[in-house]
Parts: sequence; C-alpha cells; structure tokens
Amino acid sequence: MKSIIHLALLCFLANTSLAQTNYPKKSDTQSSRSFLIQKEVITLEAAIHLANSARKKASLLGKDVSVAVVDANGQIIILSRGDGVGIHNTEAARRKAFTAASTKTATLILSRNTRVNPDTENLANLPELLLLGGGIPLFHQGKIIGAIGIAGGGSPEHDDLIGRSVSMLDADIIAK
Repeated sequence: MKSIIHLALLCFLANTSLAQTNYPKKSDTQSSRSFLIQKEVITLEAAIHLANSARKKASLLGKDVSVAVVDANGQIIILSRGDGVGIHNTEAARRKAFTAASTKTATLILSRNTRVNPDTENLANLPELLLLGGGIPLFHQGKIIGAIGIAGGGSPEHDDLIGRSVSMLDADIIAK
C-alpha cells in the first residue's frame, strides 16, 4: 500500500513540476542578454604590472610600499606588502583601493572634500572606507574597472603620487 501511495505522489509531483515549467521561446521579445551586464575587468597580469610600476615609483622616492589592486566590485586581485613595510599598511592599501573603486574618486580628494563638506563628513565613519591618500580609481572608456591602493609611502601625498604614477600598456586606462 505504501509503495502505491509513494508512486502516486511521485507521479503527481513529476507532472506538477513539468506543468509549471516555462521554457523561453526563441521568439520571445526579451532575450536573456537583457538580464546581463558586460564589464571590462582587470586581468591578473595587468594587476601585477600596476603593482610593479607602483613599486618602481616608490623606490625612486626611497620608499617600499604595500600595494592592492581591486576590481570594480572592490574584490582583491593582488595584495602585497613590501619588505619592511608596517603590517598595518597592507590592510590600509586594500581599504584605500576599495574606497577608490566604491566612490570612483581618488581617496586624497575624497578625504579633503569630506573635511569641508558637512554633507559628506560621515563617510569617514563607514567601516570599509579609508579616507587617506593613496587610493586611485582606474577607468577604461569612462567606466570604473577597479582601483589601486598604496600605503607606506611616508605620507598621504606620497601614496597618492605613487598611485597616480602607474601606467598601463593599454592607454585607455586612465587613473583619475
């Protein structure tokens, strides 16, 4: 008796799930592409190139730095700490890069703007944002693709200078 009930229940569930399935038709006016966003992304190779360029600039200033490169969503592509750099600088570099990607603004500019604008001064209280110079957003054809964060250069201005100095093989990527 139990096996008959189980079999009947199984047939009912199978027919119900098939009856409720709507498969998209090729003639539907809304294609699946309308649900997707295409994005340009920074490759690991490009992130390594950015980090190496930043280290070269830092060495010209007699500094060794921590470097973070994140994608447009603030996710780490590469994070590295220079020899002898304070341990706090690795997290600072990551947060600076995250802040620059999130706000699409260089963190030195953001820091200075929040001090003079009462409407934005509370940005400093958001847990992940770090309003210290050294975070530089990276754009490709006018769209944010990520950011670089520099920490350990000796001052917010040095970190900003090092971050801005990075260059890419692709001339369309512009650091603001």
